[in-house]
Amino acid sequence: MNWSDAINDFNDYLKIERGFSVNSISSYKEDISKFNKFIDNSKSPLEVSSDDIKEFLQKISKGMNSSSQSRIISGLRSFFEFLIFEKYISQNPLRLIESPKISRKLPDTLSIEEIDLLTSNLDLSKEQGERNLAIIELLYGCGLRVSELVDLKISDLFFNENFIKVTGKGNKQRLIPIGNITKQNVNNYLQNSRNKIKVVSAFNDHVFLNRRGKNLTRAMIFTIVKNLAKKANFSKSISPHTFRHSFATHLLENGADLRTIQQLLGHESITTTEIYMHLDNKYLSEALNKFHPRA
Repeated sequence: MNWSDAINDFNDYLKIERGFSVNSISSYKEDISKFNKFIDNSKSPLEVSSDDIKEFLQKISKGMNSSSQSRIISGLRSFFEFLIFEKYISQNPLRLIESPKISRKLPDTLSIEEIDLLTSNLDLSKEQGERNLAIIELLYGCGLRVSELVDLKISDLFFNENFIKVTGKGNKQRLIPIGNITKQNVNNYLQNSRNKIKVVSAFNDHVFLNRRGKNLTRAMIFTIVKNLAKKANFSKSISPHTFRHSFATHLLENGADLRTIQQLLGHESITTTEIYMHLDNKYLSEALNKFHPRA
């Protein structure tokens, strides 16, 4: 088996069997291709040893943070697990290789006042003003990932029931309640601005469109947020994900439990959600005083 066939088969496996997104599959392919380039096709995927992997990791680790190293190790491990699954090999060359410990960086968040400041800098008289306001409101009001936002369909909006249906990582779907403010801003965009766009037929069901009637890209959402922050003279660096972090943090600060926040965010593990517990010492103190018998 050559590398090209192995990588293509692995991509099909991730897409069909695992339901991975296009972006995730692309990242896996890039990391495996880096290793392939390193060994320069001197060995087939079936001949790779642990020493080959160690030598590769030693070379790329210089100047690379632990998170990036861990992602590459995870990608390679999954690739060779796939080869085991297909019975091409019997042992994973990464079986004794541990991923570096990743320091958990607290996510940046925005206050309610900062979010209001951002939205107040949107010019709703301009062509894309209502669209961009609806984008910000969904990112913050429903805690969406960027990929979930750009893939959101009109058929996913159940406004009569006050829910939207979101397709997250691994093609997993979840229902998220939508508040009146967010719903009103999305409706304004759909009824006023979007109706004026000549939509390309393939994107008839997509909520957010560009001027040419096609769906927005992830990069465009990042650009919209970056330009808005610049217009509002923000000193802190923000991204679309900052609104998702703010969504979770504000829920926690106002009394929501972690399990509920986990379900709303679509986190597979509660461990991922627990990082928000470290954001507000005041909340932790209040919880201790309220619930511990010795408080």
